[in-house]
Amino acid sequence: MSLRDEAAAWLAAGRPAMVVEVMSYRGSVPRETGTRMLVAADEVAGTVGGGHLELKAIALAREMLMAGAVQAVEHDYPLGPALGQCCGGRVMLQTGPLDTEALARWPARAPLFTLQLYGAGHVGRAIVHLLATIDCRVSWIDERETEFPAGPSPKHIQRVCVEPVEAEVRLAAPGTFYLVLTHSHALDMAISEAILRRGDFGYFGLIGSATKKAQFLRRLAERGVGADTLARLTCPIGVPGIEGKEPELIAVAVVAQLLQRTSANEAG
Repeated sequence: MSLRDEAAAWLAAGRPAMVVEVMSYRGSVPRETGTRMLVAADEVAGTVGGGHLELKAIALAREMLMAGAVQAVEHDYPLGPALGQCCGGRVMLQTGPLDTEALARWPARAPLFTLQLYGAGHVGRAIVHLLATIDCRVSWIDERETEFPAGPSPKHIQRVCVEPVEAEVRLAAPGTFYLVLTHSHALDMAISEAILRRGDFGYFGLIGSATKKAQFLRRLAERGVGADTLARLTCPIGVPGIEGKEPELIAVAVVAQLLQRTSANEAG
């Protein structure tokens, strides 16, 4: 869930809170203009940079909350001399009540990436557990409804139980990310072929070893998938250097790779 979505949920629930926003800055600062933080009496969501700056911002927000403030105020914070932070710049923060006007002024950001994740096994669950904290959009797809864990998923993670699962590929928008990690090599192959024949993916990761990759590349080439498209297949998945085959460790490496690819796509 994005911070804006969380703000909307707090507002809908009638939860009193303040919004702290970075309005402007000069020099070296921890967060950029437009960064926001929510402050309730018993909880803080988001961050405007941490350290002494954030402690003072939270204290002010809670003072205003206790006083029932209805107007926003601005404060200029010199990070070096006044707060002892090594950044050395200056930050202008605005603090005001979380209300419909504040939410209307808060622009909805595009998700970092949109992902189709095939497979609700151990690795799929571990990846979704991490993605629950990231501003992305996920279609989590498996033909076996019983494989999904009990309880609801976050709003931005949609569970899809459908057969044949590879039919979901054609519903994705151009630039979608794909992760394929099902319980069946034959199913992995069917989904992989559908993705590669589209060719317009932003990232395509297939779980497996270098041996599995070689077998898949050979079979897909025999089926007419072009060499340039096959070269974009990522297998094994995950950033290198993270050792271990536990689902939780694989998930950390894979989510890091998704974020790397997001940055690379934006840059290039």
